[in-house]
Amino acid sequence: MSTKAFIFDLDGVIVDTAKYHYLAWRKIADQLGIEFTHEHNELLKGVSRVRSLDIILALGKTTASREDKNKWLVQKNEDYLSYLVDMDASEILPGVLPILKYLKDQNQLIALGSASKNARPILEKTGTLTYFDAIVDGNDVSNAKPHPEVFLIAAQLLGIKPEDSIVFEDSVAGIQAANIGKMTSIGIGEASILHEAKYIFPDFTHVDVNFIEALISP
Repeated sequence: MSTKAFIFDLDGVIVDTAKYHYLAWRKIADQLGIEFTHEHNELLKGVSRVRSLDIILALGKTTASREDKNKWLVQKNEDYLSYLVDMDASEILPGVLPILKYLKDQNQLIALGSASKNARPILEKTGTLTYFDAIVDGNDVSNAKPHPEVFLIAAQLLGIKPEDSIVFEDSVAGIQAANIGKMTSIGIGEASILHEAKYIFPDFTHVDVNFIEALISP
C-alpha cells in the first residue's frame, strides 16, 4: 500500500466555524451600514481576512483608510475568537472522525492546509490535533488560495509529491488551488458550486473507506 498525503481544509471541512466567521463579519458590515447575507458570505470562503474585508467594503461601495481597516480586522478576529471559547468536539462535522481514524490506521500522512490563523487552537479544542502530521495555516503562507502554496508546503512537510496528495476542500478557491498544484481535489459541499473538483461529496458521511482505499492504492 502506497503512502499518500491527505490534506484537509479546516473551516467547513473538519469543523463548521464558517457560521462564526459570518457572525463576526456581519457585525462589521452592520456597523458600516452594508448588507451582508449568507449568500455574500460564500464569496469569503477560503479567502484571507484582509481580502474578505475588501470584498465586504466593495459590496457597500465603501472606501476606508488603512488605519480603519486594521481596526476592523482586529475587531473581527476578536469577535470570532469569542465565539470559539466554548468550542469542543461536538463542532466536528459528521463523518470526519471515522475518515481521520481510518487514515491513521492505514499509516497515511495527514496535514491541515487552511487560511485560518486560528487553526491550532481550533484543533486543540475539538481534540483533533493529534491526527495531523503537519499543520500549515494562515501564519505560514504569503499567497492566499487559489494559489496552491498552502497545499504545496503541506505536501513538502510530509515528504510527499503533489501528485500523490489528496485535498479535501469546501471552497471554489481551495479546489482551484489543489488543481493548480496538480493534486487530487475532493469537494465537500454542493456540486453546483464545487464542479471543478475531481470528486464531490455533500459531506463526509458520504465518503466511505472503500473510496479512501482506492485513493491509497489506485
